[in-house]
Amino acid sequence: MAAADPATAASFSRLSFRRAVCPSPLRLPLSRALPPGRLRASSSVVALHKRNPKRLKYAAERQFTRGDTGMLRVQVEPSGEDFWKLDPIIDLINRGAVGVIPTDTVYSIVCDLSNNESIDRLRRVKGIGDSKPLSILCRSLRDIDTYTTGFPRGTNQGQANIFRAVKRVIPGPYTFILPATKQFPKQCIKHGSSTRYAKRRQVGVRIPDDPICQAILQNLDEPLICTSVKYLSEDEWILDPVIIADLYEPLGLDFIVDGGPRIADPSTVVDMTGTSPTVIRQGKGPKLDWMVTKDEEEEAQSMYALKGA
Repeated sequence: MAAADPATAASFSRLSFRRAVCPSPLRLPLSRALPPGRLRASSSVVALHKRNPKRLKYAAERQFTRGDTGMLRVQVEPSGEDFWKLDPIIDLINRGAVGVIPTDTVYSIVCDLSNNESIDRLRRVKGIGDSKPLSILCRSLRDIDTYTTGFPRGTNQGQANIFRAVKRVIPGPYTFILPATKQFPKQCIKHGSSTRYAKRRQVGVRIPDDPICQAILQNLDEPLICTSVKYLSEDEWILDPVIIADLYEPLGLDFIVDGGPRIADPSTVVDMTGTSPTVIRQGKGPKLDWMVTKDEEEEAQSMYALKGA
C-alpha cells in the first residue's frame, strides 16, 4: 500500500488533544494511524451541497491567521461517522478562529471562550452589540458548575432537587439560564466602548445532543461561546449551511462545518434564576412537569403576595 503524503501527514501530527478533560467515545482517533486515503481526503475540503453546483466551492486546507482571506468548509455526515474530517476545525478554534457548527437545534457561530479577540470578532460577524448576551456550549456538567453556580440540588427544607431532573434531559435541546461565576469571561457582557465591564450575573448554558457538536467540544480544552445563525436583516434562523456560507463568508467567517440542513426549531430556554424553572421560550425541548410558564410563574407570585398581605 502506498505511503501517505509526508506533508499531509505532518499537518495532522501537529494536532494534539492530550489536554482534553476526560476520555470520550467521541474523541478523535488521532492516536492511531489513519488510512492513507483518509489522509489525502482531509487535506482538501468536501463540497457543501450537491443540489446547487453553481454554489460549490473547494478550498485547500489553510493555516489560520487573523485577517487572512478564505474560509475552510468541511462536510461531515450527520451521524458523525467521519469525525476525522474535524481535525483542522479543532486546530482553527484553538488558534482563535470564528466559525459555524451544527447543534441539535440550529447552526451556531462559535469561538474559544477564553479568547477575547475572538469574542469581539464573533460579535462583528453576527452584527450584534456588546450588550447582547452570549451563551456557552458545554462539554459536561463540570463545565456548567465551573462557569455558573449550578443547578439546585435540593435541601431538607423541601427544596426540589432540580439537578436530578436536569440530568435526565441533557444532553438535549435546552438552554438553561443560571447565575454566572467569576470564571465566566467579562468580555461576554461588555457595554459600549468603555474599558469598564459590567458584572455578568446570568448566562445561558447548553449541552447539545448532536454527534458532530459533541465531537468538537470533547476535543477542546474549554467550552465554546455561541450565538445562533440568523439572516442579517431578519430575525429568522438560517437552516441551510450553503446559504450560511454565502452570507457570512464575506463578513470574515473562518470556517463552517456542514452537517446538513437543520429544522427551524431552536432550543427551549429555561430560566433557573427564579423561584421555579420558568420556560421563557418554547422550542424543540418539551415543557416538563417540573417547569412552569411565565404566566404560571406570575400567577404563583400574585397568589403568594395576596397570602402575605
